[in-house]
Amino acid sequence: MEIHLQTLVSDIVAENYKAANIFKRHQIDFCCNGQRSIQEVSELKEIDPEYLIQEINQYIQEEVESDTNYLSWDIGFLSDYIYNKHHKYVEEKSPIILEFLNKICKVHGRQHPELFDIQVLFSEAVKDLAAHMKKEELILFPYFKKLAQISKDDSKPINSPLFENVSSPIAVMHLEHDNEGERFRKISKLTNKYTTGEDACTTYRVCFAMLKEFEEDLHKHIHLENNILFKKALEIEEEYKRSKALS
Repeated sequence: MEIHLQTLVSDIVAENYKAANIFKRHQIDFCCNGQRSIQEVSELKEIDPEYLIQEINQYIQEEVESDTNYLSWDIGFLSDYIYNKHHKYVEEKSPIILEFLNKICKVHGRQHPELFDIQVLFSEAVKDLAAHMKKEELILFPYFKKLAQISKDDSKPINSPLFENVSSPIAVMHLEHDNEGERFRKISKLTNKYTTGEDACTTYRVCFAMLKEFEEDLHKHIHLENNILFKKALEIEEEYKRSKALS
């Protein structure tokens, strides 16, 4: 992939997820706000765009190529992967982090009142993510699996009784992803990028480490959906409807 000033951040990460490490280093949002060019993010972060391009290319070349090429997966398989890898991760880790937050709020809340704000924000995230993922699991992912079958047999109808075009629910998913991105930016700021002071006990340190891991997993989760899964679904549906209109 040739990277230039107008190349979108989301396209770079979709092509090679390792590039996300460079964007993380410069605190450039590649998942929720990935639809920005190298030129745009460079101006925003006051970085030399040519240097950023060089940095990305060099990093990709130096890294050992991964066997994982998400772009090559059909959207049915990718939907299952996201469910098994990322949805289950959220379900498994959320109650553990909530329990740790409750403990450190009780023990350290007087010295660190920001912990209560973090607790509220993460609790809201858990509640909203549960509803968000359920909509994907019950509505979008089954529809995506129908779309995935088109390449094998395009004679079967794929209309959904819940929406006329998949662009409508996808727009809602994008908005909800943006909300979570903003929420975790607040958590990151309140935790000083998940760093702890000398008075932090083991539970405190483990809790912040898990919050950091949770955010990193969420970034990849949102990236796979926004920049690959949803884009491919829109393209497949549009092509299917165009072919049916012409037939």
